[in-house]
Amino acid sequence: MTGSKMTTMTLEEMRSARERGESQTDWKRVHRMVQDGIEPAEDEDSPNAAVLMRADLEKRRRGRPVGADNKVQISIRYHREVLDYFKAKGAGWQVQMDKVLLDWVRTHSTKES
Repeated sequence: MTGSKMTTMTLEEMRSARERGESQTDWKRVHRMVQDGIEPAEDEDSPNAAVLMRADLEKRRRGRPVGADNKVQISIRYHREVLDYFKAKGAGWQVQMDKVLLDWVRTHSTKES
């Protein structure tokens, strides 16, 4: 890329440098360009990168993705002993708890086949 400079800083290091006033980016110019709807110059290595990136960002939504199953969010209270047991299993304890309850429902169903 012509005129570009590679950086080896982490995101946190870049933020710290910006807070210390060491950033070489002209943020006022960038903000003006955004307000005026001016697109960045095309990159010779990827001429349509800005368009593709914007299209991808428009598809994204904030928050948790909508589940494909029939789960319903509720508020419920359990005995401390029950929660401690499942939480001790580590990550995914809520899914495990759901599986145990679902298994119980299926094995204790009152439906007649």
